[in-house]
Amino acid sequence: MDEIARLLGAMQRPAGESSDFDLNPGLHPPAGRVLRPAGVLVPVWTRPEGARVILTKRASHLKHHPGQISLPGGKVEPVDASVQAAALREAMEEIALPPAMVEVIGHLPVHETVTGFSMTPILGVIRDDFVPVPEAGEVEEVFSVPLSHVLNPAHYVIERRLWMGQWRRYYAVPYGPYYIWGATARILRGLAERAAR
Repeated sequence: MDEIARLLGAMQRPAGESSDFDLNPGLHPPAGRVLRPAGVLVPVWTRPEGARVILTKRASHLKHHPGQISLPGGKVEPVDASVQAAALREAMEEIALPPAMVEVIGHLPVHETVTGFSMTPILGVIRDDFVPVPEAGEVEEVFSVPLSHVLNPAHYVIERRLWMGQWRRYYAVPYGPYYIWGATARILRGLAERAAR
């Protein structure tokens, strides 16, 4: 089956909830906390060798999540009409992806993060050539992984690390030198689960 057709089929199936707390039933967010809305783009780039997902490596000097692998995106700003607009604006700022080149095919389940964001992943397809350019202030590197890699549930592992004095479990989906984990891996894992049904 064509990879994009597989994604479209996956989007027709029910989706489960998604959060940083999925694998950690003992961790609870503070009562009454207000989540900040954010939008991230899951950019699927059709290439002659097969579709690929574009990811970024965050700059090592950043205060939050330095050096981590992430999807292009960020918090919703007053200039954004929606979380989708925020995701597309951030992708333009972070990797120089023109919004007009993105064919949005759906929204994935909102993902609640331990850092207080309500993050909406926007699934988009890029069919044309473009040259990713990392925004030097935020992005150390732009790279891509095969869509087939992230859509295979067997490639995901559950690992743990000590976080704020407690062991926290999380998904990871390593690829070559890239350690993709946390919210990014959880979002991609959810998509893989839907595509595998």
